[in-house]
Amino acid sequence: MYEQHRFGMQVTHLSRAWRAELDRRLADLGLSQARWLVLLHLARAAEPPTQGELANSVGVENPTLARLLDALAAQDLIERQIDPDDRRVKKIVLTDPALNLIAQIEKIATQVRGEIFAGISEDDIERCQAIHVRMLANLEKNYET
Repeated sequence: MYEQHRFGMQVTHLSRAWRAELDRRLADLGLSQARWLVLLHLARAAEPPTQGELANSVGVENPTLARLLDALAAQDLIERQIDPDDRRVKKIVLTDPALNLIAQIEKIATQVRGEIFAGISEDDIERCQAIHVRMLANLEKNYET
């Protein structure tokens, strides 16, 4: 039981440390963690999301995301565009200046990942991913009941 507790604490610590290191290295770009996280979610989305879809993807409440999007729009990094299929809905779209910034974010993020995974084999990563998938599935069972 103690090892399970310790494992959980290590996962939490790893997640925080990883984000903190990214935040530290991205500070020179003038972006807070919340802002670069939203930009990365937008960059990795298959198609421009609605504000609600983006809030769900990032894991924040809609009002919180609205403030972040206002700040990103003020920096000319995103635009809210009317959905041609439903004029009541606005899609969140990256601007050209954001694309250059995202390339810089991705370069730094790739460097950090390389440092974090140094000396760890692909087999070990796959095994760890399989364990995490199983743990997440166990958690999702709790939401279904």
